[in-house]
Amino acid sequence: MKNKFLLFGALLSMTTLVAQTDINDARNFPVGATVTIKGVSSDGGELGPIRYIQDETGGLPIYGGSQVGGVNRGDSVTVTGVIKDFSGLLEIDPITSLTNHGAQTEIDPWNINIVDLGNNYEGRLVRIDNVTFTDAGSTFANSTNYNFTDGTNTGTIRINSGTAMAGQTIPGGSQSVVGLLSEYNGLFQLLPRDINDIFGYTAPDKKIEVVVNGIPVLEGSTIQIGATASTPIELRNLGVNDLTVSAIDFTGNASADFSTTVMTGSIAGGANTMGAIDFSTTSNGSRISTIEISSNDPDFPVFTLNLYGIGNDNLATEPVNGPSALAFSNVQAYTMNVEYNASSDAEGYIVVWKEGSAPTGAPVDGTAYQRGDVIGDGKVTYVGNSLTFTPRGIRADLDYYYSVYAMNGFGNFVNYNQVSNAVGNQTSTGSNIGSYYGALNSGSTTLVDDLTTLINAHDYSSYFLYKTLLMDGFEAKDTVNGDSYVTCVYSGERKVYSGSFDWTATGYSREHTYAHSWMPTFPANGTNEELEYADYHNLYPTNLNQANTPRSNLPFGEIVGTPVFEYLEGARGENANGALVYEPRDIQKGNLARSIFYMATAYNGANGTGDNWSIPSNQDQNILKNWHFADLPDNYEIARHELIYNIQDNRNPYIDSVDFACYVDFYSMSYDASGCELALSTDFIDNNLSIFPNPSNETVYVQLNGVEITSVDVMDMTGRQVGTFTTSTQFVEVDVTEFKAGTYLLNINTEKGNLVKRIIVQ
Repeated sequence: MKNKFLLFGALLSMTTLVAQTDINDARNFPVGATVTIKGVSSDGGELGPIRYIQDETGGLPIYGGSQVGGVNRGDSVTVTGVIKDFSGLLEIDPITSLTNHGAQTEIDPWNINIVDLGNNYEGRLVRIDNVTFTDAGSTFANSTNYNFTDGTNTGTIRINSGTAMAGQTIPGGSQSVVGLLSEYNGLFQLLPRDINDIFGYTAPDKKIEVVVNGIPVLEGSTIQIGATASTPIELRNLGVNDLTVSAIDFTGNASADFSTTVMTGSIAGGANTMGAIDFSTTSNGSRISTIEISSNDPDFPVFTLNLYGIGNDNLATEPVNGPSALAFSNVQAYTMNVEYNASSDAEGYIVVWKEGSAPTGAPVDGTAYQRGDVIGDGKVTYVGNSLTFTPRGIRADLDYYYSVYAMNGFGNFVNYNQVSNAVGNQTSTGSNIGSYYGALNSGSTTLVDDLTTLINAHDYSSYFLYKTLLMDGFEAKDTVNGDSYVTCVYSGERKVYSGSFDWTATGYSREHTYAHSWMPTFPANGTNEELEYADYHNLYPTNLNQANTPRSNLPFGEIVGTPVFEYLEGARGENANGALVYEPRDIQKGNLARSIFYMATAYNGANGTGDNWSIPSNQDQNILKNWHFADLPDNYEIARHELIYNIQDNRNPYIDSVDFACYVDFYSMSYDASGCELALSTDFIDNNLSIFPNPSNETVYVQLNGVEITSVDVMDMTGRQVGTFTTSTQFVEVDVTEFKAGTYLLNINTEKGNLVKRIIVQ
């Protein structure tokens, strides 16, 4: 699966081109987006807990365990869920809702050739004729691949245990093969549903195949003629008897602009006739027509192709109307859905976004943009014909501004309505703590056990699915030309890649911040699927050779002198005591400290794994605690935390309440009454801290009764310090008049330690 954006779906109306939502459109959404499709299932339980849903434009499998159990072959369903890349196969998983409308007419398989086995037909029920099996005469076995060939090209089928094909003889001679086109790590495979999907090939009596620019095309396809004066077309007869082409007609508003040199008449079995589609116009804008090829083919008596030409101004017709009513739903710290009403005459839409303020500039006519491309001071976040999409890269407590433009055309002929655009903005949410901690507080001597009990009973999500749920759905962000990038949390490297994320291709790995070898359960079962091994709170993406391997299982620390290894902002070297340590970039230091605190707490003792999860003695806990307070949770960490909470149903308490770390001795996993020598209990802070007014757009007064405040540092939600305020009096005046509206963190430094609170600037 290569999930690239296409400007068009399968077929748009040939009179008034309007946006529509179908399976082909849903396939053009980015991984992690929520889509709704309606179609007919082409399988029942033969392939396990997956159903391949088809409509006339394409296919998209849905994976749902018991959710799909009642869906039979031929059932019509409406499904809402999240686009996922499973080892190359684009599918919907998880399913958030499914409605079964009952039995309907099944979608016929698409008749294609071996060379067509690729992204264009992934997820569809297809049929390939006149092939032979290389293992003919032997028997099928479950979970095994078998090759077939047309004499030049080779395809693959895979046998699933639910098909009851195991033990049956692989037929010899020419065969027709029907199956659902799947993909596994770049290998496209046909999945037959039972032995009836493989049958002896019988050459048809007469059968038309239309080839444009040397490529066989399906009936109903749209051919982008553009400004090309002559486009090669070939009519083939795949049958054994004569095919009679009785007429070739052009219909539609621009039919007079098109003609063909292909002659009507008889085409012998196995023969062909060649010619061209000629295009010439005196008009401007979009020139759209349909070519209708009438013959005595019993399956396609009228074979139609939709032709899209461009007039003398080299631009498609500009949409008269733009989209409207921009709205938002499912707003979280890590995601949001964007919706808008359709333009009455647009083929598609382009969305430009910017954080903090409205984007300036508009798309330029004649320029085809992809996700990540820059327009003015904004970036493209969506291109397609859907009326809803999910942007990538949402982070907590940030205001995102959107501008949606209508467009017609394709490539260098695209034309935008730059005036009637829909605009709006939405702020992502922040921490969603609610009543999660109940009456639990840092003043209790049972704090460690209480936290362990609270966070260790959580949902399991596999190490394998980290790619889909965290990398594709969160870490991946857009860059130019439709590509993506992920960031190595240790070194700060931005790794650019095309298509879907792949660990091997990018050279990345899932780094265990609390090292695997530190775990008292190491090496456990060696399956990489233990609860603690796969805990997402502890896993971060890193460059394998330049960050993960140099860190290995070293303790974290601060390097003195010249590092022995350095890559960008991450380094390996000696600390002040002469021991080897790994020091990551500054903005990951607090994150990793909180991950280690979490793991040591979640799995410690009787309420965890039954083992002692104290951190190793060579890992300086004071270094971690210093990093914890110096690098407070930013909008990235908060968004990631909320996403993992949604997946695992447990939280990292050291992100939610930074002072918890003060009361835990992580060497003994016991209560530390000194509280980092803060002597600032939760009750004391609640009763004596005053921050007023909040929200404010002028001055915020900060006072902690009985305790001297030495300074107040103000940080935005990216973790960037934007101001420092001091005073010689009991209270500190924080001037917020120059700050943009939004949420900020106050790091309140006192004679007895520091604490963090939030304010809102209006």
